[in-house]
Amino acid sequence: MAHTRALVLFSGGQDSATCLAWALQRYEHVETIGFDYGQRHRVELQCRDAFLAKLKALYPDWATRLGPDHMLDLGVLGQVSDTALTTDKAIEFTQGGLPNTFVPGRNLLFFTFAAAVAYRRGLTVLVGGMCETDYSGYPDCRDDTLKALQVTLGLGLDTRIVIEAPLMWIDKAATWQMAHQIGGEPLVNLIRDDTHTCYLGDRSTQHEWGYGCGQCPACELRVTGWARFKSSTDFTPFGITPSPSGREQG
Repeated sequence: MAHTRALVLFSGGQDSATCLAWALQRYEHVETIGFDYGQRHRVELQCRDAFLAKLKALYPDWATRLGPDHMLDLGVLGQVSDTALTTDKAIEFTQGGLPNTFVPGRNLLFFTFAAAVAYRRGLTVLVGGMCETDYSGYPDCRDDTLKALQVTLGLGLDTRIVIEAPLMWIDKAATWQMAHQIGGEPLVNLIRDDTHTCYLGDRSTQHEWGYGCGQCPACELRVTGWARFKSSTDFTPFGITPSPSGREQG
């Protein structure tokens, strides 16, 4: 069976945006899906439309492959969660060793609903930005979890479903490098400026690596990854100038 049609789990963040570009390189037809689950950083959902529009304008060949975007309301996930991603509480580690930003069952639900949409749309590949290298230890981001989900979804739908996680074994520096290799500086700058990854939803401050508080776990990973990426390539970001206060601005 040839797999030529994919559905990308696109949150509006750096990782999923990179995965979207990766999928557009490989598949004849690509659609996107996002989830509103009451996330504290739901500003990421506002970034999605702008990113998709600019991506189509920058890469006309991809625009012909990019199909509809789907948005699902999974507010019930926020209702059953008591985490720093779904409530206004300080980010800290729990007794079990996981940060309290872990939303139990999130990716399990995401892939299940994505598979249902994919089934209806005739899409056989699900693409997600999960990673075991630079991540917060979430068990539903692990390779074993996704492999088990692939088998379960295929059996439950009685069809061949493939889950792709192109970032699984690379760090954030390599994620930036992947974007650079796929789409050059324009794609890197688009991801930097028009995606959102900060857990606190801070888009008041633009740094060289993008918008965010600069202190939450997601920002820390992005900061260190950007620094390693810059030191290992000849990439020079444009559109950023220091402000009088010392903060970078576009």
